[in-house]
Order: sequence, then C-alpha cells, then structure tokens
Amino acid sequence: MTKFLFLYRCFFFLSIVFTITFSSCTKFEGNQTIPAYLKIDTVFQHTDYGNEGEDSHEITDVWIYVDDQQIGVFEIPAEFPVLAMGKHKLEIRPGIKVNGISSTRAPYPLLKPIVFESFDFHPDSVQKLNNLTFKYYENATFAWIEDFENSSLTIQEISNSDTVIQRTSPANNPEAYLSSTSNYSGQINVTEEKHYYNAWSFFSYVLPKNESPVILELDFKTDTYLSVGLIVYSYGGYELKPLVILNHSEEWNHIYINLTPTVNQFPDAIDFKVHFEGNLEIGSSKSNIYLDNIKLIYRDNN
Repeated sequence: MTKFLFLYRCFFFLSIVFTITFSSCTKFEGNQTIPAYLKIDTVFQHTDYGNEGEDSHEITDVWIYVDDQQIGVFEIPAEFPVLAMGKHKLEIRPGIKVNGISSTRAPYPLLKPIVFESFDFHPDSVQKLNNLTFKYYENATFAWIEDFENSSLTIQEISNSDTVIQRTSPANNPEAYLSSTSNYSGQINVTEEKHYYNAWSFFSYVLPKNESPVILELDFKTDTYLSVGLIVYSYGGYELKPLVILNHSEEWNHIYINLTPTVNQFPDAIDFKVHFEGNLEIGSSKSNIYLDNIKLIYRDNN
C-alpha cells in the first residue's frame, strides 16, 4: 500500500470519527494532497507559584486549530498530519480528562492556548513543536490554594469525623508530593479504630453562577476511596453534593473536577465549601490517603 493510499484511507476514516477519538483531521479547501506533519512529544505548565501554586498538571491531549478551524484532538505524545502549506494561524489548546474520566476529554478552560499567528507549514516534513508551555489566564481567580507547606491547614474536620488530616512528617518524606517548592503533603490515616474521615474547606467561597468555568484541581494518591464534592449553603441550610470518587492509586495523580454544573444548579446559593469523605474499606486494617496542591479556580464570565 502506497503512503498516499494509506493517508487517503486514514483521512476518510478519521473524518467520520468523533473528534474525541484523538485522531480526527479535516481536509482544507484546495487541491493539496500531501500534508505537513506536526510532532508534539510533551508539554509543560508554568505557574507563578506565589499566586497560582504548584505547576503540577495532567495535560493529556492537544486540541489543534488552523485558521480557527478544528483539525483534531491528539493524545500526547502525538504526530499528526495537517493539510496546510505556507503560513497559517496555528492554535494549540491543552486537553484534560474532566473528572478523571477518559471519555470526557475537553480543552481546559483555565489555561491559555498557545497561538502561532503565522506558522509556516512544510508539506511532507515533520515539524517538531518543542517546549510548549501553558499558563493560566490572567483573569483566573484562585479562590483557595492548599499546598500543605504551611503548618496551619485550611481543611477542617466535621464533628463526626474520627480521624484528621495532617502534614506528612518529616519534611521531604518520600510518601509526599516532592518538588522544588513542595516538601509536605496532607495525609489522612484511617484504621480499624479510626475508620471515618469527614471534612470540608475551612472557608466558604462565593462562586460565579453564570456558566463560568469553576474547577477544583488536586494531586492525590490513595489505597482507599475518597469522595470529593461540594457543600452548598443557602437560606434553607447546607446540602451535600458528592461529585467524584478518587480511586486507588499507588502513584501521584492530578485530577480536574468540574464544579461548574453543580454551582449553576444552585443560583440562590450563598456560598460553597469543598467536601472530602472517606472510609476504611472492608477487609483492610489501615489505609492512607495523600492530598496536595488543592486549587479552587474560576474565570468569571462577567
């Protein structure tokens, strides 16, 4: 099979596949048949640590647009064809797994896309895009950051919790999330004697309800399940809305929890708290839950 025939069949097949299958591509107007290839091996994220916290991320995909037309969604590392030649606008948006679910991938609305206003495409060649670094939008609001580097924690146990969250000890404990700016993490130890954890953010937060993106980011590893949700406070009192269950993970994972639908579900809410709840699993004698780099972030559409 010739290279041309292979590519033709690829383009035909991919044109009927939903873009979230990571390999879709769109033929541009014109007679070009030989594509340019773009190659992205890895991407980075940069933060202003003092205001935006740790630069941990889980950017899994890139959403590609040429002249504002979507070309496809590609899982990193990626090498993909683009039917373009010469100079065109190239936009690269960072993609995530919403709520940690592979089937709900989307561009992350709190990170700015990388835009090349005049990218020079060369057909029949592979052009590597190196050092792609994403940053938060300037108007992103960091309502809450808990990185456990301060001994005074901003998570508070509810009265029926029989265990607590505390910082890992000593500094640079190998179980902690360690980096140039991180020496500690939060640790919740559940045992047969102290088997239930129930807590919320110490402070309450007023969040925008006009379809503005509201995301909870955090790093975690755990050998038991931990539920994460929102406590909604209105004139009728408090209401718990569980959202995501963090699954077992021996390694540190980063997750993006979409709070937007829940916040918009309660237009009359006064404010919100983030909620955590976990139990010792049946058959276990003890478990450890580790959390770090908790960020409650939004961009107000107003």
